[in-house]
Amino acid sequence: MQRILSLDDIRFTYTPDEPDKPMAVDGVSFDMQPGEWIAVVGHNGSGKSTLARLMIGLLFPQEGKVELFGDTLTEENLWDKRSQMGMVFQNPDNQFVGATVQDDVAFALENNGIPFEEMTVRVREALGQVKMDGFLDHEPQHLSGGQKQRVAIAGALALRPRLLILDEATSMLDPQGREEVIRVILELREKTGLSVISITHDLEEALLADRIVVMNRGRKFAEGTPREVFANGNELTALGLDLPFALRLSSLLREQGVTINETMSERKLVESLWTSRLNG
Repeated sequence: MQRILSLDDIRFTYTPDEPDKPMAVDGVSFDMQPGEWIAVVGHNGSGKSTLARLMIGLLFPQEGKVELFGDTLTEENLWDKRSQMGMVFQNPDNQFVGATVQDDVAFALENNGIPFEEMTVRVREALGQVKMDGFLDHEPQHLSGGQKQRVAIAGALALRPRLLILDEATSMLDPQGREEVIRVILELREKTGLSVISITHDLEEALLADRIVVMNRGRKFAEGTPREVFANGNELTALGLDLPFALRLSSLLREQGVTINETMSERKLVESLWTSRLNG
């Protein structure tokens, strides 16, 4: 199957004339298959935001190459490749340009020359996918944080992308808004096979991914399934990353002599505590 994305030993620095300064991204490589969800995590300054910019062609690597949908990303094919991608950023307010919800979702379609009749169908379809089709004529500034982010996702989905990139898309939301957005992404993946990259510092969110890439000081520190990556719990906390709540609590309980399985799932943690009490 054709890879959705491939990073091949890419390097980038914001200070090319100062070789003694550390690189923002230094020798990072990984591939992404269709339908996969990859979470890129790391503390502030780890290189993950620069990595996101390199993936979508806002920056180009000084060494190595970025491949999208089987082709090396270049300035010549940049707009063609971007038309197959959707991007959702940290602050949805910075993305709104339309006076109403439907105007905003239609904006990127207009820029891509989509005929009006098809545009109307796509706008309603995308808003329906995120359960915001009842808000067509609402003004974006009057929506809640979670609703705004769902509209931003609808704007990306209206392009019918092969790849959706979430750049800290849930970091400014309250728990309810974060849950709304994550639920929408999970449902879309199940229904459409959408490929997803989430750039995040939230390891609870990263648990939902098929694979996690941990960045540190511009380098790829670790890569693997959530279980493989979180097996290195002490190393991750040393990097300044918080472990998932259930994993931290189960470890603390085991240190206190409670017979309980180490788990990353809050539901399984509750079940294990209940079993431990019954076996008392």
